[in-house]
Amino acid sequence: MSGSEKEIERQLEIMAEGAVEFHGVDDLRARLAESLSGGPPLRVKLGMDPSSPDLHLGHTLVLRKLEAFQDLGHVPIFLIGDFTARIGDPSGKKKTRPALDAEEVKKNAETYVSQVGLILDTERAEVRFNSEWMEAMVASDLVRLCSQVTVARMLERDDFARRYAEETPISLHEFLYPIVQGYDSVALEADVELGGTDQTFNLLMGREIQRHHGRHPQAVITHPLLVGTDGADKMSKSLGNLVGITDPPEEAYGRTMSISDGLMLEWFDLLSFGQWDDLAGARRAVGEGGGDPLALKHEMAWRIVERFHGADAAEGARAHFRSVVQQGGIPEEIDEVELAGEDGSLGLLAAISTAGLAGSNSEARRLVSQGAVRVDGSRVDDPRHRLAVGGPYLLQVGKRRFARIRVR
Repeated sequence: MSGSEKEIERQLEIMAEGAVEFHGVDDLRARLAESLSGGPPLRVKLGMDPSSPDLHLGHTLVLRKLEAFQDLGHVPIFLIGDFTARIGDPSGKKKTRPALDAEEVKKNAETYVSQVGLILDTERAEVRFNSEWMEAMVASDLVRLCSQVTVARMLERDDFARRYAEETPISLHEFLYPIVQGYDSVALEADVELGGTDQTFNLLMGREIQRHHGRHPQAVITHPLLVGTDGADKMSKSLGNLVGITDPPEEAYGRTMSISDGLMLEWFDLLSFGQWDDLAGARRAVGEGGGDPLALKHEMAWRIVERFHGADAAEGARAHFRSVVQQGGIPEEIDEVELAGEDGSLGLLAAISTAGLAGSNSEARRLVSQGAVRVDGSRVDDPRHRLAVGGPYLLQVGKRRFARIRVR
């Protein structure tokens, strides 16, 4: 095997590492040989819809692979799906997903570039928005694009087929999502597209749309989905089972420590990215039913926080967890919030959500009903509880979230 052939196989091995499926590898081998012989580098696409303002650990699985392509000298393209977010990705959905409005999408997209910059060198990458070409389309262009895909082909998709069989409504605009995602690959001249296993149909649609436009079909590399902190569903903002890469260090550390030992091993394997070899022995011992699972979980939580916040923040998060969660203490520094009451008091649910201890009043109600809320150290299980004007009240949600509330 010649030196160039060895380099081709070396790069293909890196591309396949951690992947579930690798479609079009033979075509990519030829394209890679051309690139290494002086041709242009591969163009590697990863698209994410700004359906929420935060990226989480699950997103890092494919972002790290995009970084690996960048390290190999290829062109990483981070595509922000500001147009497709307004359609709503139907992947895995049991019913029509509400589309986001343009203002909400714009607000969420503003945070993506800086967050991606924590992993990828965005100065050496293309950051694009699919509204660039989709909003320039006229109706005849969109009709022509849709004519390239049959309804039968769309119903091959598992979630569409299941909903059709169950007579659950499928809105026509949902069919547009994979078609538009496929056209993105044409517009970007993608050689490779990355995504999670839930995106397989959409990614392969890109190959079909590219063929219709006389382009070489992209290779498709899919990666596993990271199970969220609940141990049941994939990590998701909507399910609240995530660790966000910009979460406060103490929150990220605590959420990581909350997962089961079995899930910890899965996270370890998916999130180590070949950088935790010094912990391989400890991981193996725990996997075999021995070792020290708690110590390994602490080490993993520390490294996750250090990856995005630095070593000092990771040390502080570990000390906070041991003091507040393991020893039942109260943090030295607690945010104090002054809130406006009504008729001499403020509802507990409003206090919890407004202070940022829950995402909404409904989440706050659930936390109260679960016995997870304390006021001045006493558990409160009545969602109708009100805080009289005055304070400050020490409000605690779960083991890690605290706020001091003054009601005026």
